[in-house]
Amino acid sequence: MMLSDVMEDYLKAIYQLQRGDDERVKTSEIAEELDVTSPTVTSMLEKLEDRSLIDREKYRGVTLTEEGETVALEVIRHHRLLEAYLTEHLDYDWSEVHEEADRLEHHISENFEARVAAALDEPEVDPHGAPIPSPDLEPPNTGVGNPISECGEGDTVIVKEVADHDPEILSYLADHGLEPGVELEVLEVAPFGMVTARARGRDTQVSLPEDVARHIRVALPAEAE
Repeated sequence: MMLSDVMEDYLKAIYQLQRGDDERVKTSEIAEELDVTSPTVTSMLEKLEDRSLIDREKYRGVTLTEEGETVALEVIRHHRLLEAYLTEHLDYDWSEVHEEADRLEHHISENFEARVAAALDEPEVDPHGAPIPSPDLEPPNTGVGNPISECGEGDTVIVKEVADHDPEILSYLADHGLEPGVELEVLEVAPFGMVTARARGRDTQVSLPEDVARHIRVALPAEAE
């Protein structure tokens, strides 16, 4: 099935916005995720529905069909493998790879994908800790960890995943040692969502506004193994 890059972007966005097999994604959520207008989303959803890639109910939103999910997982696999390859073999900073992978993910062959995966020794996560779908495109386990904003003061946790959309935030976190696999001490959780933490082995603290903290997933050391 030949799909445009934009169609694949929509399927990927819907997959990432779905919070359960039966939960529908609203037009407004897709519009915000892709930074487009709601009428633009509605027009594209009609095209995806015509191709049986989504199940759509007026006023209730959409879910992916099995075929639509397969396409989304393939694009996500490409994206996350490319991010890993760019950081490990081409010396890209983790704050730079998201946009590069966005441009390349639609255009690599399955042979190229397999070679990249082999060169990386079949990684399970990308540089930001996000799980990479398997070669047979089984949905990865995305339920590991909780946002650091849900932690309590004094908790010791391991960073599992960091959202990769904002290069400035990623650079800020890296400067303070907040990367996947790092142990953190949660020093303070303010009532309005601000989290103060410190990476193990560092003297300096880092302050995380609520809109940043909710995109950092962590787990207790025992759960992280």
